Amino acid sequence: MNPEIDTSKPHSARVYDYWLGGKNNYEVDAETGRRFEQMWPGVRELVAANRAFMHRATRHLAREAGIRQFLDIGTGIPTEPNLHQVAQAEAPDCRVVYADNDPIVLQYAQALLRSTPEGRTAYLHADVTAPEAILSSMEVRETLDLDRPVALSLVALLHFVADDETAYEIVARLMEPLPSGSYLVLSHGTADTAEPEKSERAADFYRSNVSDGQARSHETVLHFFDGLELIEPGLVPAPRWRPDGEGPQIPDHRALIHAGVARKP
Repeated sequence: MNPEIDTSKPHSARVYDYWLGGKNNYEVDAETGRRFEQMWPGVRELVAANRAFMHRATRHLAREAGIRQFLDIGTGIPTEPNLHQVAQAEAPDCRVVYADNDPIVLQYAQALLRSTPEGRTAYLHADVTAPEAILSSMEVRETLDLDRPVALSLVALLHFVADDETAYEIVARLMEPLPSGSYLVLSHGTADTAEPEKSERAADFYRSNVSDGQARSHETVLHFFDGLELIEPGLVPAPRWRPDGEGPQIPDHRALIHAGVARKP
């Protein structure tokens, strides 16, 4: 039984899907997306750059770091290529667990389960604010081996957790049981811009009409990686994380998503 979906109000996953050029959104989402774009015209390029960062980070971990297990929390509405498609294109035996608390994502989750025969994917309806429930879930236990390295992907998620200490605790609790050699892949909206008043107006509009959240400074986002070893080039605007020509190139002052990848020693 599919959950009831409220189409009378804009929804963060559907607005994001609209900006990515997807089809899984309604007019209320498109209208909200258009109004936000009037305040911050580069938002489509920004979400595309964030998505491209996820692709590059996943590809690097599967190809160069030998990672074969991925836990992607805050998955969002499926947009091809999804994380498992990127990982399994590099190594067909990759295993991926997706987790999201959004009934809209649950509705489309079947698209996330089309694994290669050698690998495996699973979808878990769960909330990032309950990390132990995610890690102890049947989906995680039956798909991933937590005695072997895992890449934890928190892409464009933690800016929806407004309280700093809660957000830091979530990351620490998720990373703590993962073994040495695991990785954290993280991107996060930032307020570091040469146009602070303009970006704050856009952020206020988003918080009032779509979802609560908290943009964070570079220094504040950097704390998510405490105790981990950031790999080059460190925490940078998403388009500058190991660019390979995929995704739009955006000036730093308008690339309002910080992105980084770090290894657990």
